[in-house]
Amino acid sequence: MKRQNTNPISVAFGNKIRDLRKSRGLSQEAFAGIAELDRSYIGGVERGNRNISLINIQKIATALNLEIFELFKDIHE
Repeated sequence: MKRQNTNPISVAFGNKIRDLRKSRGLSQEAFAGIAELDRSYIGGVERGNRNISLINIQKIATALNLEIFELFKDIHE
């Protein structure tokens, strides 16, 4: 598999999503179902390989029962 270029902010955001998902005891597959996104897409987001859209950020926030701004708290490049 070819490694995609990653941006530091994308990696930091992905790490935050992974931490929040795991803290809720959700697998990527279960979380993807709740967020109505593909499991491989969630994996790409968590690795920082995706330039995620605002619509998908909203889906993730909703699935985590958070406001969008909370996903960006304490994110550092």
